Amino acid sequence: MESTLTIERAPESALDGVKPVPRWSARVITVSDGVASGIREDRGGPAVVEALRRAGAEVSEPTVVGDGIDSVASALTRACTGFNGLVVTTGGTGFGPRDLTPEASGKVIEREAPGLAEAMRSVNPLGRLSRGLAGATGEALILNLPGSPGGAVECLEAVIDVVPHALKMLRGDTGH
Repeated sequence: MESTLTIERAPESALDGVKPVPRWSARVITVSDGVASGIREDRGGPAVVEALRRAGAEVSEPTVVGDGIDSVASALTRACTGFNGLVVTTGGTGFGPRDLTPEASGKVIEREAPGLAEAMRSVNPLGRLSRGLAGATGEALILNLPGSPGGAVECLEAVIDVVPHALKMLRGDTGH
């Protein structure tokens, strides 16, 4: 009687053959007069930070600035200078009189990425009310997200899968 050795193979995983994605960096800027003045709690910034961390980003705590073109443009310039990573704003993308994040971002963005902004707007019917921009300056990618925590995370999730590749391209690693 011969004995037969049976080797059982582990079940295939959806991750078999998937290369690990290197960590990437992100910064978050909460744009809100109410949060900046201490009248309101920042809920959008922390929600975005958590979503970014779940996606594999190394991210610091959010910076808070008041609404307005100059304050937001200055914060974006500081965040983007010498940085290869994602810079996300949350807030100021609607139609309120002080919602000027897109105008401020337009002063900083060197090359727009309309496909990213369109993808973010398409995830929810209320996205049609967003005026948010997306684009690059230097090696930084800028995304304008809504101020509501749910809307901000939903819009971020619509594009997060392509962010690491975009950051590689901004570094000059085009792979071709």
